[in-house]
Amino acid sequence: MEEGALIYVERGKLRQLFKEKLTHAGLPDAQAEKTADLMIFADERGIHSHGSVRMQYYTERIAKKGFNLEPDLKFTKTGPSAGTYFGDNAVGHYVAYQAMEEAINLAKSSGIGMVGIQEMGHSGAIGYFAEQAAKQGMVTLTVCQSDPMVVPFGGTEPYFGTNPIAFASPRKNGEPILFDMATTVQAWGKILDARSKHKSIPDTWAVDKQGEPTTNPFEVAALLPVAGPKGYGLMMMVDILAGSLLGLPFGKHVTSMYEDLSQYRR
Repeated sequence: MEEGALIYVERGKLRQLFKEKLTHAGLPDAQAEKTADLMIFADERGIHSHGSVRMQYYTERIAKKGFNLEPDLKFTKTGPSAGTYFGDNAVGHYVAYQAMEEAINLAKSSGIGMVGIQEMGHSGAIGYFAEQAAKQGMVTLTVCQSDPMVVPFGGTEPYFGTNPIAFASPRKNGEPILFDMATTVQAWGKILDARSKHKSIPDTWAVDKQGEPTTNPFEVAALLPVAGPKGYGLMMMVDILAGSLLGLPFGKHVTSMYEDLSQYRR
């Protein structure tokens, strides 16, 4: 096979391969099913930063017990339209799906549903969860904080994460409208994707340890906010909504995804 040649795998076969890899690492069946679903969702839309490129990370963290494989998941209703979902450090794909189901139920009963999630692992492309509710006729906004990897506008030391935002709206005839973005120029997964393919990146994506723009994905020390100070302001908004309001660590205090794969993130 020529170097760089593409390999095409049928969707169902790829999903099964994903699931088998996850269960072999130790992830329970139901959680593996949902994680595989989200990885397929990302890959088939060309969002490879949240698809198969993440498999090594997930399986290593699963094998090292960095995810809680037997979580005690709990939903607490805090008002007619609001609640919190305790993920107990389980894999985030499964936790976020269950939490969105609770939000959907709240919205069906009272017209609007707001659910915050405490303590979950990486949840993949959050547009999946926005679309989950939109397919049931609901306009949806989802946000998620992440660990610090973005320098402030004009700064050199990372503070906020990529802190993505997703919005979805149903349509009368057709699939929902879906908008899903990181508040950085590109998500960290795009750096991982470039590293896996040994490809350069635009010099507008990230900076090196000296705070200088770089085109080498292996030299990336931090990402850049989209639209300068405007993107950084959106990061702050997401950090408050998905972190501070739920009593979670904020900004630079959010624990790293990659530092110690045997430890739960707090």
